[in-house]
Amino acid sequence: MPASRVNPSTQQFIRERLVLAPLPFRPDVSLYRPTPKSGLISWLTEQARADEPPYWAYAWAGGAVLALHLVSHPELVANKTVLDFGAGGGLVAIAAAKAGATVTAFEPDPIGRAAIALNAEANGVSIAISDAIVEAEVVLAGDVFYDAEVTTATLSALSRMAAQGKRVLVGDPFRRNLPLDHLELIAEYRVPDFGSDAPIRSGVFALKPPKP
Repeated sequence: MPASRVNPSTQQFIRERLVLAPLPFRPDVSLYRPTPKSGLISWLTEQARADEPPYWAYAWAGGAVLALHLVSHPELVANKTVLDFGAGGGLVAIAAAKAGATVTAFEPDPIGRAAIALNAEANGVSIAISDAIVEAEVVLAGDVFYDAEVTTATLSALSRMAAQGKRVLVGDPFRRNLPLDHLELIAEYRVPDFGSDAPIRSGVFALKPPKP
C-alpha cells in the first residue's frame, strides 16, 4: 500500500504510543502493541472509532499458531503467493514473508492496514496490503471465526476459495464458533492469546473443499 494512502496521524500514534517488541513465541518477529499507558481507547474515541475493536493491535492465538507453524513448515508457503485473510496487524503475513512467500495482507480496517505497513517495515519484509481479497495460491486465516455472524460470512468466503483449488489454512484456539465440521486438524500448539502470556491450546486446520 503506498505511503500516501496511510493516514500520517495514525502512523504517528502507532509509532509513538505503541511499543515495538519481539513476540515470546516468535522472537524473530516484532510488532507494535499497546500498553496500559498507550491511551489506545482514548485515541480511538477521538477518531470516532470507539465502537470498532482494535483487533489489529494484538497478537491473537489464531495468528500466533499459524506463525509458529510456519517456522517448522516453511514449505507450505515458500515461493508461493499467499493471502493473509483478515490480517489484523500483519503477524501471519510477516511470518509467511519470512518463510519465503509473496504475501498480500487483506485487512478491511484502515488503521489495521497502517499497522501492517509499520510492522512489515519493522521486520524488514515486503508485504502488499489491500482492502480487497486478491488471488493467491495459499490462504492463511488466523482467528476469523470469533462470533457467529462473522463465522457465516468468513466460512462462505473461504469455502469459495477452497473450491477454486486454493489451500486454505486456519489458525484458531478452538473458539466456540469454530466450524469444526468443515476443518481438518493438522497440528496443535500452545500459544498466548490477546496479549496474555499464558499459552492456550490452539490448532492449525486445513479447510475442506466443499462437496460438489
